[in-house]
Amino acid sequence: MVPGRTLRDPEFGVPRACAPIDRVPEELHRRATNAAADARPAVAARLLREAQRKLPPVDAADAAALVLRVRVLISLASAEAEIGPPSGGLAHLDRARRVLASLPEHGERTMLEAVVGLQRALLLWRTGRPSEALRLFDTSIPVLAGDTRDGGLLLTKSLLNRAQINADLGNLDAASRDFDEAIALADEHDQPRLEGKARHGLGDLAQLVGDIPVALRHYEDAAEILGSVAPGWLARVRLDQARALLVAGLAEEAARQLDEALPELRGNRVIQDLAEAEVARAAAALLEGDFALARKLAVTARRRFLRRGNLPWAEVAALARLRADAMAALESEVPPPARLPASLIALADRFAGLRLWDETAAARLLAIRLLLRRGSVAAATKQLSLVPKPRRTTPVDHRMLLRLCKAELAIAKGRSRAALAQARAGLDELGWARDRMGGLDLLCGTAVHGQELGALAVGHVLRTARGAADARRLFAWQERTRAQVYRYEPLPAIDDPVMAKRLTEMRRVQRTVQQNRLAGKPVAALENRYAWLQREASRLGWYTSQWGKPRPVASPEEVVARLGHRAMVSLVGHGETLAAVVVRDNGFQLIQLGSLAETVETAKQLRADLDALAPDHLPEALAEVVGASARRRAAALDELLIRPLLDALGERELVIVPVGSLLALPWATLPSLRGRPISVAPSATAWLAAVGHTTPEPVVLVGGPGVPGAVGEVAHLRSVYPKATLVDGTAATSAVVLSALDGSSVAHLVAHGAHEPANALFSRLDLVDGPLFAHEAARLANPPERVVLAACELALSHIRPGEEALGFAGALLASGSRTVVGAVARVGDKAAAEAMTDLHNELAAGTSPAVALADATAADPFRRPFLCLGAG
Repeated sequence: MVPGRTLRDPEFGVPRACAPIDRVPEELHRRATNAAADARPAVAARLLREAQRKLPPVDAADAAALVLRVRVLISLASAEAEIGPPSGGLAHLDRARRVLASLPEHGERTMLEAVVGLQRALLLWRTGRPSEALRLFDTSIPVLAGDTRDGGLLLTKSLLNRAQINADLGNLDAASRDFDEAIALADEHDQPRLEGKARHGLGDLAQLVGDIPVALRHYEDAAEILGSVAPGWLARVRLDQARALLVAGLAEEAARQLDEALPELRGNRVIQDLAEAEVARAAAALLEGDFALARKLAVTARRRFLRRGNLPWAEVAALARLRADAMAALESEVPPPARLPASLIALADRFAGLRLWDETAAARLLAIRLLLRRGSVAAATKQLSLVPKPRRTTPVDHRMLLRLCKAELAIAKGRSRAALAQARAGLDELGWARDRMGGLDLLCGTAVHGQELGALAVGHVLRTARGAADARRLFAWQERTRAQVYRYEPLPAIDDPVMAKRLTEMRRVQRTVQQNRLAGKPVAALENRYAWLQREASRLGWYTSQWGKPRPVASPEEVVARLGHRAMVSLVGHGETLAAVVVRDNGFQLIQLGSLAETVETAKQLRADLDALAPDHLPEALAEVVGASARRRAAALDELLIRPLLDALGERELVIVPVGSLLALPWATLPSLRGRPISVAPSATAWLAAVGHTTPEPVVLVGGPGVPGAVGEVAHLRSVYPKATLVDGTAATSAVVLSALDGSSVAHLVAHGAHEPANALFSRLDLVDGPLFAHEAARLANPPERVVLAACELALSHIRPGEEALGFAGALLASGSRTVVGAVARVGDKAAAEAMTDLHNELAAGTSPAVALADATAADPFRRPFLCLGAG
């Protein structure tokens, strides 16, 4: 755990002097106190220095003026310690003690001495000396209990600060008691600012024990309170919220939070929090692979910490810098230089001296990985013996790093079984952490922490595979490591009026943006508002209700038992290698395919051709040129992916489990697959959960605005489904459509839509009153069993680490829909209508979706780029 993580209240209120004094310095002190409470220490310091100048000299002052001078010095100590070295603040406290010595012995002097001790404790904590600080707090807090002149204000603040120190030292129960007592006092004395800070502290405690949804809920509660009474503190809340998101693997979201907070922290000159935010932003950059940015931020943060004299935090920043160097070296084909593991080992020794055990372990584990890359197995073994054991509060990413090092060391020693045991145990541990997550975003994000561990296991099994038993084992490992979010059985959503309000406003704003664009009016302000609402809705989605309860990963035997006459192709990508495990007739076969990089690039080019080919009235000459290009690329993909498999597949219906980068491949365009029934699933576990009996009724037909022929299309399908519910024209609002979808068997949606790669759960279907979001469709109590999305690109997904696929179609599958038919490229209106007519004629006759879609697309697969996702 890093030292002195967060400061909740840097300046202690002091009981006011009883005797009248010059009101100017007192008013300046009051204004300075308010500025400090709003996280503006530079403003507070300026006001306090002015107050000092207006006070009478010590030797000419009466008792009331001396008391005010002490109060000013205490406040100034806090403010200047925030914007400069703590030594300046400690010097002000020493002067305050000397002034106090000239006061007679009475209750106010005793109280002020206690406050000076509390402020000194606070500065010691901020400079990485929590044990000394805790002793001072324990000595001073009992003095406050009998003084009620300030309505318990000072006692509440002191409890908040002691709670944070207890949390830093791992005394979580003591910290929780202090926070609860502070909340009770704040509520009793109507102190919302302190209540907000206490709830912020409870978020930190939840984060320490890995309960990220609870932590995020507390942070949002704190932000809601502090936004109105102390807006300057919101940046600190966002800092800790970003740290929680990093634990959940959501690097993009954490980076966005920090990029919002950093300018405010710079403006307020809160140096400690600014430098901590830079370290957190460096961690987000590392998860995103931006090593240069991580180095720059870490170096800047270290300089700030050193200027403050905070050596423990300076070492934490140094670790961030070395981590960037280590990760870059591990991705290089050149062995890392000897100085890099040596620097990490030296840093680990310094961390051990500071008793920062998680940081000690992280530095030593990174050194072990580098030593192994250099071939220094004996040195790596020695360092592993020195790694501290994980503690209750050790973050999940540190635990995964330990498992990874043990697995890599075992492979270096030729102990394959031990390596795979470490990988299995690590992924199980990650699964337990994932099971505690809340929303769909958090479930997906945690996969990043097990990515390297899973890749190690899969790569090792792939390299050493020889026969059917190894192919089966490789298949099992693939299921352990891919698309884990789809193994959760969704729980009923908890109604959240705040979330509903945010989504309703997003709908209204998006609709207004469209109208203004058509009218030639400016939309920048509305787009900014939409982006803000999206961020707020995302935050609520992290914790408002748990997504689902876990189901076990599908075993190879369970998959074989349900395949029947079908064959499954599970693609395996590792480095430049692309292979496939073919499952059929109770057997497993591993077949090597073409280059992974070439396959992915050709697939991108094919999709670009299909987009260009989509318009209904494309000039014939252009259509011929683009069509020829698409056919060449489809033939190339056929050679790379399918022809090596044909002998193993026979003429069977296929279930394809692709690697994430090929999830949106238009498989029906490949010559060998034309007309063949195909289902595409993110994992065999997801497919197994989706297969099963479906009911033919009820059917919902939805026609959205702005699609030529949409009303006619759904009206025509009414003849195919005479009992269907028809929602079109002005009736096609989000509320009506959601209500109709809930509990339906088949849902056909004709509407424009958009895939949002930056925030996939806000991929949308455009309706009369604005967008219907994937987030809303995914939280239906009874999602439709089969969904047909007759709109462009709504089968696309944003692929996160661990091949976790999120998008409109993916959210429906994760929420319990068995099959989703959607396009992975642009589709012309005429081509889409013809394909949908053919598809539904067969579905209504009882044909399975995979067979029906194969027949519907076979006539022109290049202009009908639809996929059958899920069960088929």
